[in-house]
Amino acid sequence: MLNIDEIQNGVVIDHITAGTGLALYHMMELEKLDNASVALLQNVRSQKTGKKDIIKIEGDVSGLNFDILGYLDPQISITVIENGTVSKKIRPEQPKRLVNVIKCKNPRCITSMEEGCDHIFALTPSGRYRCIYCEQEFSVKP
Repeated sequence: MLNIDEIQNGVVIDHITAGTGLALYHMMELEKLDNASVALLQNVRSQKTGKKDIIKIEGDVSGLNFDILGYLDPQISITVIENGTVSKKIRPEQPKRLVNVIKCKNPRCITSMEEGCDHIFALTPSGRYRCIYCEQEFSVKP
């Protein structure tokens, strides 16, 4: 059996849909962390879903954007660990705005024509994201 030590100071991102942990790892740019150790566990047994992925981050997580997790996977939970004990558990909500997370697919959108233009999407009441420039709807998650 695989054994990963417990975290003393850091974050556990749990209940990630099985098979999507690596994509989440790259979207959060965890490979760029210099002051933290990261463990990605895939297809871990889960009583609720059968299988899940888990990401454990030991060290400085201050530069990470956890808002994106509510967009990527609504089942995710975040556990913050300080001095070896759980200090809080968070269930991220769907962010009201996404900036440079998804790209507008409309070829006539200003984001397709202008370099350096941020891709900004706003959450609609239907739960989908819409480009703030051209109103193109984006409903398929990566």
